[in-house]
Amino acid sequence: MTVNLTETGQSRVNGYLFVLERSLKTFLPMDVVRDAVREIESHLRERIAASDGSPNEREALERILLELGPPLRVAKAYSAERIVDEAIATERFVPMLRAVWHLAVTTIAGFGAALGILIGYLFGFALLGLALLKPIFPENVGIWVREGHESLRTEFPWRLGGQFPVPAGQHIVGGYWVIPICLFLGLLVLVFNHRGTMKFLSWWRNRGVRNMIRYRAD
Repeated sequence: MTVNLTETGQSRVNGYLFVLERSLKTFLPMDVVRDAVREIESHLRERIAASDGSPNEREALERILLELGPPLRVAKAYSAERIVDEAIATERFVPMLRAVWHLAVTTIAGFGAALGILIGYLFGFALLGLALLKPIFPENVGIWVREGHESLRTEFPWRLGGQFPVPAGQHIVGGYWVIPICLFLGLLVLVFNHRGTMKFLSWWRNRGVRNMIRYRAD
């Protein structure tokens, strides 16, 4: 196969790129889509130029497109890589959540990881919320025990949280020392969850996303 495709071959390439562009628009801003299409088109034409064209143009071209992958799958992989790269480079909360959300709605493994990450953040923010609510509702937020258990030493009769209204048969033990404990535990959970999220995104980029993008050949 030569660099100059026949009209039929050129139409096939244009059709592939058209579907790819439409797919990319689902995941990325338009200015990024244009760059992505140009990058993929450049690689595709390099592959075409390097092909020996056997046994004929049509079969050779279909083989190259098959190796590249369906447009929707390439679009998902490319957009995931861009979003994950941004999250890892900046380590900021919003890009990181955007990357996790993107993986969650496009892959099963990403959904499972996103669920665990979400639970971690909710737990951390819940602890911080208890620290903020304790001075406002001192009789409703704290460590709750059942009646007859005045000490925390008894086997699991207590729990940390807020109760609105105060439930019958339970009361709060301790005082405002709950605030620094909740602040410490909440920040600790958030830091570990953030680091765990970054490790997951790095793993995904190195072992998942980049392995899916076939158009980046060696």
